[in-house]
Amino acid sequence: MKKSKYFNTAVRMDQAFLELLEKKDMEYITVKELCKTAGVNRSTFYLHYETIGDLLAESVQYMNTKFVEHMKLHAESFVSKIRECPLDELYLVTPTYLMPYLEYIEQNKRLFRTALKNAGSLRLEGTYRRMMSHVFLPILERFQVPEADRKYMVTFYVNGLMAIVSEWLTNDCQDSIEHVCAIMEQCVMRGRKKQEETS
Repeated sequence: MKKSKYFNTAVRMDQAFLELLEKKDMEYITVKELCKTAGVNRSTFYLHYETIGDLLAESVQYMNTKFVEHMKLHAESFVSKIRECPLDELYLVTPTYLMPYLEYIEQNKRLFRTALKNAGSLRLEGTYRRMMSHVFLPILERFQVPEADRKYMVTFYVNGLMAIVSEWLTNDCQDSIEHVCAIMEQCVMRGRKKQEETS
């Protein structure tokens, strides 16, 4: 994607893309209607992006940044609990973290479905790992998991949870957030029990 000095224009393009994505699939969105919705010239689009795929990548990053900023409002007490609570109350996945994330995905399901279709080019795995590692890494540290092993475990949990989210999105988020959250907790707890049995 071409670099732009005009942050406000980029935000307008992101918002226009998200607005159009609520009405139709990405393959039916044209540069012309994007520019009309954003109130910018066609040349401005090409100053910022080479393809609509570039705009999709930026829009996903824009939405993830908004979510992380939202979560930071609650992160201090959450991280404090991770570091201070007894080990038997320490869980890798909790509704405190999952519920707002699943609500956020449901509210923006068309964007996330589009992102999943283009996951390879967007490199979403790295994005989700960064988002979730601030929860998983301190917990793995508390359980005294060797540092060299933590990256493998974070990868396992992130990929597993994202597979559940992908299936949920494929079904148009028909199952309730509470139900999906419970499935995620159940999967992670089974993994934890197996780890405790072998340790």
